[in-house]
Amino acid sequence: MSSSELDKTPDAPPRRRKRRDYSLLVLAAGIFLFGAAAGGLYYVLRPVTLRIAVGPPGSDDQKLVQALAQTFARDASPVRLTPITTEGAVESIALMAAKKADLAVARGDLDLPADAQSVAILRKNVVVLWSVAGHPPRGSKKPPVSKIKEIGDLAGHRVGVIGRTKANVNLLRVILSESGVNPDKVTVTQFATNQIAEMARDPAIDAFMAVGPLNSKITTEAIAATAKARGEPKFLAIEVSEALAQKHPLYEAEEIPGSTFNTSPARPEDKVDTVSVNHLIIAPKSLSETAVAAFVRQLFTVRSSLAREVPSAAKIEKPDTDKDAALPAHQGAAAYIDGTERTFLEKYTDYIWGAILVLSGLGSAGAWLRHYLKRDEREQYEEHRDHLLAIISSVRLADTPDELTALQSEADRLLRETLNCYDDGAIEEGDLAAISLVLDQFNHAVADRRAAIGPASEGAEPARMRAL
Repeated sequence: MSSSELDKTPDAPPRRRKRRDYSLLVLAAGIFLFGAAAGGLYYVLRPVTLRIAVGPPGSDDQKLVQALAQTFARDASPVRLTPITTEGAVESIALMAAKKADLAVARGDLDLPADAQSVAILRKNVVVLWSVAGHPPRGSKKPPVSKIKEIGDLAGHRVGVIGRTKANVNLLRVILSESGVNPDKVTVTQFATNQIAEMARDPAIDAFMAVGPLNSKITTEAIAATAKARGEPKFLAIEVSEALAQKHPLYEAEEIPGSTFNTSPARPEDKVDTVSVNHLIIAPKSLSETAVAAFVRQLFTVRSSLAREVPSAAKIEKPDTDKDAALPAHQGAAAYIDGTERTFLEKYTDYIWGAILVLSGLGSAGAWLRHYLKRDEREQYEEHRDHLLAIISSVRLADTPDELTALQSEADRLLRETLNCYDDGAIEEGDLAAISLVLDQFNHAVADRRAAIGPASEGAEPARMRAL
């Protein structure tokens, strides 16, 4: 039977349409997988926006964060910042703890959440303690001498602390305790940053404390105001700074170089021992390691250029990545700093290979399931093959052309059903090759038998079945 004749059989067109439907389904599945992969890649590579809480409004911290956000957006960086302005560090920490901010700008000695970790140090805030000697009496050539020459002399006196945060008062109490002074014997009065002139003129204040960077405008103005109103300052050294830092790891021993706050006259005249506390960006431990690493990388990439616009950016430092650090560094920041940050392939290779193995296993399972579901058709094919072999024996026993024609019709039917099994995927091309060999034997047997029958077989000879 020719292929054109087979195409005209009733079952053939639906079978072919079904096979084309399978092809379209496979194509649609491929397009879907490609779209899913493209969507996944876009999701992985899309810019990540981190909310950062910072305050108070108009502060150097807020200006720095705003400049960072603008720089990241201008450079189309993979991480963007959305500043959330708060009333201060305490409120910023509260927002982060409430999951309303991803990052927060805060001091290291504040009451931080248990899962808070450092991302970057914005600056070191140093403690500046000083007393005043008062102005000399009119006509006197002898310079006055301050009654408070060291921290131990603060007992029974009043200290004016710049800043409303309780952190400064707590820090002063730690300094007093470590210096052997009972904190309860020292009276503390807090002043806002806009009350410096009032603080300088208050005769009840015997000493002053400021916490900020060495180039702090507030600290410099406070020292100048007290010098003008009360006489030259006497800077008080924290002689136990090293021991204090050992007992309280959130603080570090520092030195204030001579002439830091003024050169003529020199304020201070010589270096002064003190302590510092980090002012930093913190994040919860749960924040994405990849996002934090990308943020830190961008931060230190733009630090130098940003310092031209915002000078305080030059003071940004890397956090302490030691495991025993008082405030541990976030894993993302530590990975970037220590050079252990993994690339996309290094991070997801195991997952990719796992997915390939899973897909391979699913493919094998699908092939087995398909073979199992088609087992009846495969058994049918085997029966047709055996039947066709039996027909060959019948051909050799045929006595008339009509019997040969009937046997050829039966072989046509078996061939059509075999091709249907192939269209359904129940058998493979190797099985068709086996059928082709059987059909060759069948055609030879028919030809030989017609020749043997002789004159009775004269007339229109049916077309021989074409081997596959």
